Amino acid sequence: MPPARRLQHRTVFNGRVFHVERDRVRLPHGREVTMDIVRHRGSVVLIPRPDRSSVILIRQYRYAIGRWIWELPAGSLEAGEAPARAARRECEEEIGLTPRVVRRLGAFYPTPGFCDEKMIFYACDDLVPLTRPAAKDEDEQIVPRRVSLKAAWALVASGRIIDMKTIVGLDLVSASPRSTFTSGVFPRAGKRPPRVRA
Repeated sequence: MPPARRLQHRTVFNGRVFHVERDRVRLPHGREVTMDIVRHRGSVVLIPRPDRSSVILIRQYRYAIGRWIWELPAGSLEAGEAPARAARRECEEEIGLTPRVVRRLGAFYPTPGFCDEKMIFYACDDLVPLTRPAAKDEDEQIVPRRVSLKAAWALVASGRIIDMKTIVGLDLVSASPRSTFTSGVFPRAGKRPPRVRA
């Protein structure tokens, strides 16, 4: 089946982190529709690990949902920035530690229905303190805390972790998921994914 064809295009909003496009599109089945799409540079999600059985979460106020939440550190890519470099930078800025080892675990689109943001997940290991004060974004109020993976999964199960990227990140570094919510959702490396009937 052929891809969609863009017939008209205009940018309706330009922001600091993303911009919004409004396109008139002919979809693969032939129907014409207007689509509003959020274009995003992409972001990195960090799983900082003081050791293999614990992670560092941050508590942060999220204005869009009007509440404080526990989540994994994350941040948007700067223009032209390599993702691995962004992972190191965000780790320093958000938890004040430099990872000597940064390992890519995977990449996912959290909201492909209207946004092209790709989240790239990195395990950040061998953490060492910064020798200088970390630069902070002025809109961030962050409290980092080291927790065991078991405790992190308990926060998911109790509804205290509600951030989807954090649940995905925890699953990527867990030998076996602690939550029935994610059990079996993300197949382990080396396992054949389940067959899906059309």
